Amino acid sequence: MLTRKILIGFCLLVSITACNIYSHSGASVPADATTFSVDYIVNNASIVAPTLSQVLTEKLKTKCINESGLKLTNTIGDFHFSGKITEYNTAPSGIQGNQTTAVNRLSVSVEIVFESKLDSSKNFTQVFSNFVDFDAQQNFASVEQSLIGKITDGLVQDVFNKAFINW
Repeated sequence: MLTRKILIGFCLLVSITACNIYSHSGASVPADATTFSVDYIVNNASIVAPTLSQVLTEKLKTKCINESGLKLTNTIGDFHFSGKITEYNTAPSGIQGNQTTAVNRLSVSVEIVFESKLDSSKNFTQVFSNFVDFDAQQNFASVEQSLIGKITDGLVQDVFNKAFINW
């Protein structure tokens, strides 16, 4: 009986992985895909944070390397990402009882273009947005890099999910 269960489990495992490669992240990548590429994500927002483009581009590369099993290439890969930052702003998001700002919000939006050489039905152009709130009493310049780190983590996760997990 145990041998039969092991055999059934093995057959299921083989059938699940026969067409796609699955990673611990839940990403599914076709077996014939080997490479990906990421263009530098340009900053077209009206306010430009000097490090935002570089941080976003590098985090997207790192995420794909670590969780998709694909190799980064300098030419156009089997999967290709490009895009632009369209919004970067801060605004009050919470008011105290005496009508002063208690919380500010940093918001970032990025338009990402994803192209698959292997299956054009997976291609997309989509705007992804994320924000983080911070204490209005904090000096924005002193917390900006930390906030950018948090926002870009969320943006990269959303882009990765759309491209490889199809949520």
